Amino acid sequence: MSLYDPDTIAAIATPPGEGGVGIVRISGSKVWAIADQLFHALDHIPVSERGHGTFAYGKVVGADGKEIDTGLALVMRAPNSYTREDVVEIQGHGGAVGMRRILRRALEAGARMAEPGEFTKRAFLNGRIDLLQAEGIFDLIRARSDRAASAAMEQMEGQLSQQFDGIYEAFLEVAANLETTLDFVEDELPDDVFSGIADLLDETFLTLDNLLDTWDEGRLLREGARVVILGRPNAGKSTLLNALLGFDRAIVSSTAGTTRDTLEEGYVLDGIPLRIIDTAGLRETDCEIEAEGVRRAEAHGQEAHLSVYLIDASEPLHEEDRARLEKLDPEKSVVVLNKVDRGRVVGDIAGIEACLVKGVGLEELKRSMADALEKGADLQAPPHAVISERHRHLLICAHKEAKQARAFLNQSVEENAVLASEHLRSALEYLGQVTGRVYHEELLESIFSRFCIGK
Repeated sequence: MSLYDPDTIAAIATPPGEGGVGIVRISGSKVWAIADQLFHALDHIPVSERGHGTFAYGKVVGADGKEIDTGLALVMRAPNSYTREDVVEIQGHGGAVGMRRILRRALEAGARMAEPGEFTKRAFLNGRIDLLQAEGIFDLIRARSDRAASAAMEQMEGQLSQQFDGIYEAFLEVAANLETTLDFVEDELPDDVFSGIADLLDETFLTLDNLLDTWDEGRLLREGARVVILGRPNAGKSTLLNALLGFDRAIVSSTAGTTRDTLEEGYVLDGIPLRIIDTAGLRETDCEIEAEGVRRAEAHGQEAHLSVYLIDASEPLHEEDRARLEKLDPEKSVVVLNKVDRGRVVGDIAGIEACLVKGVGLEELKRSMADALEKGADLQAPPHAVISERHRHLLICAHKEAKQARAFLNQSVEENAVLASEHLRSALEYLGQVTGRVYHEELLESIFSRFCIGK
């Protein structure tokens, strides 16, 4: 099955902006004719006559023969390229204008502009990689922590594919064994045939459940977590943001209400990428601007994966703090009693005692934040490939169908064998969509449209 025309595509493969080197990638059946038109090697040997894995130094020329740039042409011959097609990469001087000129020349010579993710899509359709490995490439590009990058590499190298393939083959064997029984008269079958089929099916559930258990970790690594800092004015929210980041991002002042809007910054905690949001102080106010800041703070608090609520421990507990503490979800919040260096008069409130100006209590707070975020995720284990939301949805569907098949096997097996087989085929359909054994145009579009154009 082919979901693309065997034409030749081209795109800029390096990020926009200035750089030492920029790359235009060309892949497809007409690549040699196109490359010979736009690249003239210094040694006068055409690109089309060069061997796989070789470089040529020369110049890129326009249709009028005038020089556009100088650089290298890298030759990759099918099937030993990323797309398993003939590929040439033109490496010129980095810069938006220069790269666009080379790309425009490639398009004039007969290539067409690649669609987002089309190079990787061709790698999949040509059998270089499966869908799980393709998504691993996407995850590696977008990784925001070392742990996320390591997990993506495991997925790219096929670790997750092997696990899904194992489940698929087990279900396929169960389905084949079950359907074989349909050709026999009941009395001709050994007594343990159906029990053996059921036992084999049960063994697959454990592996399937173990994969589902990696979803919480996968969600954290891919999407990160939103952490919102809440509290009344002057509780030390901006001080905490600065202390976590290690530099002065937020203005700190003794004047209440200094922060009136949200401030967001990225931060990596124990391998978990975070978006830390500093908010306006929570209090009743007649100022429309400050009131809007309070409204935004409360909205972020409702959407957060974790709330860090700060209290000024050097003062008696304010009624607003008391009311908000009662509404906090203990599973999704950490309470910090700040300014304990001035004395603790806040009362019998549980929380991490800290003096954030001096960094006291900061490490304990980080551990508590990590513990709260890691619930349901094994982030202390070595980095490993983990499932995404797409994989989770398909696994749940496959699990449901397989469970239904197992339920039929628990009943009158001979009478329900056909129904059990149908449910197993549905389970195989869902599992096949994970790796790409089964695919359709909409599935590929949803995956590869998220990629950049040059990948």
